[in-house]
Amino acid sequence: MNAKLDSTVTTRPVTRQTFDEVLVPTYAPAAMVPVRASGLDLWDQNGKHYLDFTSGIAVTALGHCNPVIVEALTRQANTLWHLGNGYTNEPVLRLGLALTEATFADRAFFCNSGAEANEAALKLARKHAHAKFGAHKSRIISCFSSFHGRTLFTVSVGGQSKYTEGFEPLPPAIDHIEYNDIAAARAAIGDDVCAVIVEPIQGEGGVLPGDKAFLQELRDLCDKTGAVLIFDEVQSGMGRTGHLFAYQGYGITPDILTSAKALGNGYPVAAMLTTNELAASLGVGSHGTTYGGNPLAATVALAVVNVINQPAFLARVREASAKMVALLEGLAKDYPAILSTVRGSGLLLGVVVADAWKGRSKDIQKAAEAQGLMVLIAGTDVVRFAPALVVTDEQIAEAGRLLRAALDSLAA
Repeated sequence: MNAKLDSTVTTRPVTRQTFDEVLVPTYAPAAMVPVRASGLDLWDQNGKHYLDFTSGIAVTALGHCNPVIVEALTRQANTLWHLGNGYTNEPVLRLGLALTEATFADRAFFCNSGAEANEAALKLARKHAHAKFGAHKSRIISCFSSFHGRTLFTVSVGGQSKYTEGFEPLPPAIDHIEYNDIAAARAAIGDDVCAVIVEPIQGEGGVLPGDKAFLQELRDLCDKTGAVLIFDEVQSGMGRTGHLFAYQGYGITPDILTSAKALGNGYPVAAMLTTNELAASLGVGSHGTTYGGNPLAATVALAVVNVINQPAFLARVREASAKMVALLEGLAKDYPAILSTVRGSGLLLGVVVADAWKGRSKDIQKAAEAQGLMVLIAGTDVVRFAPALVVTDEQIAEAGRLLRAALDSLAA
């Protein structure tokens, strides 16, 4: 029988090797294959237990299989899945109200991923500038080491050449400045700039928080030149910093904000939030998406927002952050040959490796995994931690024990 028609295809054994045989090799996943998870606990095919301090790269902020989210998804799955964009639906209207009431924004556009949200934000900025000032106002300013998505437009805006090599020619009129460099910002942002896009905390670029003075200068320069300020909060948003969105902690308001990752706790959903004035530039038919804002995604996202956007919940994130920072700083003090600086915000934290370990953050990640702790890297010199926001003090302490064992194994 043709294997493609074999009914056992849904149940036959698969392994990590199957990835190498049938999937396009855009990733190099770990050797273990996760099969089940709950909260911050995860088990692989062999039944080995792991403590997950990655949250799927800051996605499962409420933990794996959170019962509140499971209930919301299940209820909607038995009600209404999808409609064409000739129709709206109740869940997406409620989600739009919840996000605009909780932020500076008046309007929301829903899509499926952070890249799509940033694509929409950049298109909106260009469309607005062309309509208000003319086609000459089209240049986009971003930062080196930023990450804004994998579409050709967003990967070009991201300031990492390793992600654009081989995809040329790239979209024009995109320039990059050093992150946290006020002088560079002043030199680059002129009257021909339509948009400045920035992560309040660079995630993939090394868990590097933006200086308040730098972000404020971007705000002032955009006000002066008529450019649109876009905050990419795909990774820093949805409670990750101890505020619903990082901009609220800085007290600096963008014109457009993008959200994804934790917004759906693992269900694909993203949002672009903006003002009435800017939203008017995207009229009927000017932009769209097939799945964006479908009832399933909107129901899940609304449940996530309702859980996270509570003062007590956000206060606990800040409390857990302080405990995590103290833990990591203690480890850096005890293992100075391997670890150095701790940086980040909330529960998006990074530890820079010591000089002798430059380029070897992956080795630390693998050593932690061997001990049963899942962590992330942010480039080759930073170990990144993004546990679920519901992490307990006991789980933080356990992560410390597992990390210590991993560092002992490396030191030996």
